[in-house]
Amino acid sequence: MTYPEKLRSNVWFLLPIFLGIIGGIIAFFVLRQDDPRKARNCLYLGIAFMIFGIILNVLIAASIPGLDSGFNVNI
Repeated sequence: MTYPEKLRSNVWFLLPIFLGIIGGIIAFFVLRQDDPRKARNCLYLGIAFMIFGIILNVLIAASIPGLDSGFNVNI
């Protein structure tokens, strides 16, 4: 079943920007029948922000000098 393509607002791109992959999935399922190209782009944007967030967390965690596995606990 094909649906006629209906243009949706660009405000939908804010959902994956603020919520990452979850926002991308939500936007994808809402937009997939009306505007499939924008739905796919929202999903890709959510994936890109998820990967960027993971890389940023790894870089920040690696820069903390006092982080070790012992936590100075004696049993």
